[in-house]
Amino acid sequence: MIQVLVPSLRLFALILAFGVSTSACAATPGARALEDVRILSDDAMQGRAPGTPGSALARAHILKRFGEIGLSPIGDSFERPFSYARRDGARVDAINLVARIPGTQKSGKVMVVSAHYDHLGVRGGEIFNGADDNASGVAGLLAVAEAFKAQPPRHDVILAVVDAEEGGLRGAHAFVADPPVPLASIALNINFDMLSKNVRNELYASGASALPALRPILDKVAATAPVTLRQGHDTDADGKENNWTTQSDHYAFAAKGVPWVYFGVEDHPEYHKSTDDFATIPQDFFKRSIATVVAASLALERDLDTLQPSR
Repeated sequence: MIQVLVPSLRLFALILAFGVSTSACAATPGARALEDVRILSDDAMQGRAPGTPGSALARAHILKRFGEIGLSPIGDSFERPFSYARRDGARVDAINLVARIPGTQKSGKVMVVSAHYDHLGVRGGEIFNGADDNASGVAGLLAVAEAFKAQPPRHDVILAVVDAEEGGLRGAHAFVADPPVPLASIALNINFDMLSKNVRNELYASGASALPALRPILDKVAATAPVTLRQGHDTDADGKENNWTTQSDHYAFAAKGVPWVYFGVEDHPEYHKSTDDFATIPQDFFKRSIATVVAASLALERDLDTLQPSR
């Protein structure tokens, strides 16, 4: 029988315990990213369904990491609440987390890096921990944030850790409906969703079919990437089911005409299963995947001025 956590001393004790483990882990990006995934996909998070104590516990970890990295909010708080109605009519109060790393130049262009932190929660007495989907993407976003703090970007970089993706990209749609900067200033969205599991050593970067200027930048990253970085999954050429344009949070940006790049792996046997646990992550591939998305994010930001918005 699953015992769902309630917001109590137990919750705060777990937060403190996780704080000890994160500070004790190795400082290398891959090791830190693994630790972030381990924590976010722990049973204590209860599958991180929006509006639950497990979701609050996941946010507490992410906010702790924001503080460790030295990120700043836009305005008074990292938290940007929104609400929506489920199919059964129940109201859900959800929360996006948004931070900014200021650029060294005032070009007026902004790059948004996004990843969703929610997953499926507890179903049929089983916890759906979502280690790959999408604790891995949040870990990638945090690794990118660390890289930009160490090597300041020329353009402002916004980090958007969004909620309620699994129920219809609701956090991303809330972000673009009430953006923290003018939507027209967002030159690119980079979205991470499932970075950690692929038996062929492959990671995909989608989005260049809509904006061909992305292709040479991604080709250059692929030439030296420690994984096989492929482009595709952004047209109907292989069937609509293989077109990822609408399949994750980048679609909320795409629908507003914002160029996007989506990094992710193809579906695997644990996708949306209760077996998507930390123990099933191939750690070597994940570390190399993290190194790849960090390098790609740095390269895309450097060349941001060469990208012409499609709107």
